[in-house]
Amino acid sequence: MNTFSAKNLICVRGERTVFTGLDFTLEAGGTLVLIGPNGSGKSSLLRLMAGLLKPASGSLKWGEEEISEDPEGHGGRLHYVGHHDAVKPVLNVSENVSFWASLMNGSAGTGEATTAALNTFGIGHLGGVPGRFLSAGQKRRVNLARILAAPAPLWLLDEPTTALDKETTTGLEATIARHRAGGGMVVISTHSDIKLADHQVIDLAGFSNTRPELGRPL
Repeated sequence: MNTFSAKNLICVRGERTVFTGLDFTLEAGGTLVLIGPNGSGKSSLLRLMAGLLKPASGSLKWGEEEISEDPEGHGGRLHYVGHHDAVKPVLNVSENVSFWASLMNGSAGTGEATTAALNTFGIGHLGGVPGRFLSAGQKRRVNLARILAAPAPLWLLDEPTTALDKETTTGLEATIARHRAGGGMVVISTHSDIKLADHQVIDLAGFSNTRPELGRPL
């Protein structure tokens, strides 16, 4: 059974040490919640986990293999939903989700999978609406729908409840619970309350340059 882990992870952006000395181990079915003030490194850590940034030092492993040894393989085992909406304005909602599914599968996403994903997040009725006409909350739900349109064991979610109403947040909680029950892993950054059973927490403030002795650039 694979694990996702980090050892003595250090992140530097520009000349600023964002965080240092960070360890974690995430097993199948587990969830890691990232908290901390703005600038403490939550988004940077998620991007490191996704392989979009390189650590200044330390290791990130899937099982026993460094993710840097097989970046394409690592990219194929995860969904990353960041702050910025990835909705293409000229594509309709169904086409957007099918496009992202095709990037994971190497072929066009199936209509059934796309429809099921949209229905899960309550936007099945918007399938034919171009992305440019969507509200912020609708765009967020489209971004979340793509995590269901193609399977991936690792979900990296950066403030996923932003612009979501209470009902959709409850639906997301249930979706995460089902993913974990099937052995999936979730890492989520949040400033808001989200109900997640049996999760680990990393407070990035404890590893960041909010501590003066860690504020020196490396």
